[in-house]
Amino acid sequence: MAASAALSADETHIWRSLLRLSDLLRFRIAADVRKVSDLSAADHSVLLHLAEADSGRMLQQDLASSMYWSKSRMSHQLARMQRRGLVARVECPTDARGAFVVLTETGRAAIERAAPAHVETVRQLVFEDITPGELAAVTALTARVLDRLQDTQPVR
Repeated sequence: MAASAALSADETHIWRSLLRLSDLLRFRIAADVRKVSDLSAADHSVLLHLAEADSGRMLQQDLASSMYWSKSRMSHQLARMQRRGLVARVECPTDARGAFVVLTETGRAAIERAAPAHVETVRQLVFEDITPGELAAVTALTARVLDRLQDTQPVR
């Protein structure tokens, strides 16, 4: 398919709407989560990744990669979270350069406190009025775009 110089008016409208949707959802979810847990959006994202990982731990570079964050951003975020007792870093016995990021009991309690607000906000803002047909269409669309993105390396 040949690329044109600019997006069409409809494509521009849809693209900007998607960006605004993403920004507003992140803002609202972060605000609702902060009310009940004192977690920032970044804290919440890190804790979610760790809570979903086997045994609540991930290699630091794998965590950064899975979140599409730079090593520097991840390191600074983890330092802040470590000071608050949400995560711990443990040396990796098989890789002297690597370290595991481990979800602490404090971190697990914080993510569990945040979960109901997170779920309720997502349900209310995204799924409350969506029909099964709309859900299927969005699922198919996001799957196609994500498949295309799997083959590309993000810029960091």
